[in-house]
Amino acid sequence: MTRKILDETKGRTVERVPRPTLRTVAEEAGFAVTTVSRALAGDPRIAEATRMRVADVARRLGYVPNRAAQRLRTGRTKVISLLLNTRHEFLSFTSEFLGGMSEGLAGTGYAITITADRLADDRFEVIRNIRRHSLADAIVFTRTECFDDRVRYLLEHDFPFATHGRTDFTTPHPYVDFDNEAFARMAVDRLVEKGRRHICMVMPNERYTFGQHLRFGARQAAMAHGVSLTIPAEVDLDSEPDAIAATLRALHAGPDAPDGYVCVGEVMALVTLAYLNDMGLTPGQEVDVVAKRASPISNHFRPRIETIDEDLRATGRAMAEVLLARISGAPMEEMQVLLKPEGPFSISD
Repeated sequence: MTRKILDETKGRTVERVPRPTLRTVAEEAGFAVTTVSRALAGDPRIAEATRMRVADVARRLGYVPNRAAQRLRTGRTKVISLLLNTRHEFLSFTSEFLGGMSEGLAGTGYAITITADRLADDRFEVIRNIRRHSLADAIVFTRTECFDDRVRYLLEHDFPFATHGRTDFTTPHPYVDFDNEAFARMAVDRLVEKGRRHICMVMPNERYTFGQHLRFGARQAAMAHGVSLTIPAEVDLDSEPDAIAATLRALHAGPDAPDGYVCVGEVMALVTLAYLNDMGLTPGQEVDVVAKRASPISNHFRPRIETIDEDLRATGRAMAEVLLARISGAPMEEMQVLLKPEGPFSISD
């Protein structure tokens, strides 16, 4: 069906196909509007064959749900708000993690909105604003702290959320995390295997839980092997790259220069490789580098280095699963996922 409308920009009448509605899908599929609505929402009480038939028709007609109408009818926004720190590992985190979440939410009707999580701002106020104004049905945030006020607040108000990272609260809450303690141990172990005796590792700020895990794993491994571990106090993972490079150069100019480097992410690996190149040092010869690999970008590092994998796409898929379980009211104890590192992987030129 088409209808004639006036195109005011060109002063002429044109024919356009009206936007398909829920009723359009229902008429084409041969079901009642209420059945189609429930089928598109993934209601398990609707037969799978019916849900597949409705989904196929909706896809063919190009039907897009009217979120405003859905919100008035159900009280739900069908939106998940993802808070991202735009400075942290943007090369891998945004593309891989968001891609995994999108895969996990495919077919559910949920959309993802991204809100900037600026570390210098009031991070708690952002969370409170989303809940108070019903801007989303659930929240995902990263960079958890040991006793994170955001987690406490959302638990008290029974608002669905999941964190990328753990906390030290005894009350369980939904999370998906990477075992950074195991990563740090594996990286130090590998460098020691390669004969390195003084290891340098730029860490996240101590306020973050994953920073605590990384420190514990690295220190335990260094003590076990009897090697030196330097964690520069002047900079952390969020420092400007130039400041990090200057700190590394100062360490190299000292009496006991590091001969092994652990890079917590790909941005840190890029900074380290650039510094080493500037100093005339070659990974695999005078020094060695082990980095966390979170995306295919690591395949293009030159010279090539050894990596330990954190599968952020799998993390995103797990996060979607945890969120959907939380929204449906599953027990929180069943929504805690700890992913293990894989590697180290040797990559040769």
